[in-house]
Amino acid sequence: MSLLHTILENMLSPAILFFVLGIMAGWLKSDLKVPQSISQYLSLYLMMAIGLKGGVAIANTEVFTAQIFFALGAGFFVSLFMPFLAYGLLRLTTKLDRPTAAAVAAHYGSISMVTFATAASFLKGHSIAYAGYIVAILALMEAPAIFSGLFIAQGSCDKNSSHKKGGEKLRHEILSNGAILLLFGAFFIGWITRQPGMNKVSGFFEEPFQGMLCLFLLDMGLVVSQNLTHLRKFTWSLGLFGLYMPLVGASIGLAISYGIGLDVGTGTLFTVLCSSASYIAVPAAMRVALPEASPTIYLPLSLAITFPFNVAIGIPLYFALASRIL
Repeated sequence: MSLLHTILENMLSPAILFFVLGIMAGWLKSDLKVPQSISQYLSLYLMMAIGLKGGVAIANTEVFTAQIFFALGAGFFVSLFMPFLAYGLLRLTTKLDRPTAAAVAAHYGSISMVTFATAASFLKGHSIAYAGYIVAILALMEAPAIFSGLFIAQGSCDKNSSHKKGGEKLRHEILSNGAILLLFGAFFIGWITRQPGMNKVSGFFEEPFQGMLCLFLLDMGLVVSQNLTHLRKFTWSLGLFGLYMPLVGASIGLAISYGIGLDVGTGTLFTVLCSSASYIAVPAAMRVALPEASPTIYLPLSLAITFPFNVAIGIPLYFALASRIL
């Protein structure tokens, strides 16, 4: 299957088309909207479903091997050190102030759960299996980048800075982060209850998953359209960063996947994690710990440029590369 055909097939899938519909509705200033309570419900559903399926998969087919250990460690260190690479590129190519550049860098060290869910759906549509422990890597890669971003920003702040004052609040927020707790919790529930437990809830977590993803991506399209106006303030170099940085992350992810010996499905998802950028957990943390950074830069960059690029073009591209390399 050619790369162009794979990308076209992905862009014509129901989930991606609903995402495009959301962007069009927002651009046309339609009154179409997804209530915030429904949006929060969909987020909870996707995290529960992904975590539970991952736990069941690892309970059914996996033992703790050296490969799993190295993959978990690689995910943690990519999240921890990617912000330093992203920050270096930003300082080299843009004129962003240090706090804002550090906040942007933190976004590109963390991950996007919805990009992961879309990639998992893409693999399922192509009957490609993947290892269940990738969900544990997903949860593990959420937080380290936040600490790296704050470490980078520290050089521009004194001892009385606002981000230092918010440090204790931030640590509590990360340790009690609902997304991380739910992903790990659902993962361990699936691991403990195994396939018999999954059979009891499959009618809720398996059959409706594709429809729920379509509705969530419709909502994401509406959110993206609200951030498009901020892109007018971007320089070309800043906008291009949102396109080439996921490719840099993907290259690192593919190299690690090859070195560890991951299969095509697991390697594709690991590459997606390395290439994605957070638009939920990290923005919330930056508002608490680094208020001097500009959210009109870091949120539209990850949400309105990198996210659409990854879900429409990146996922099939990474899959095609993984199919040839792994």
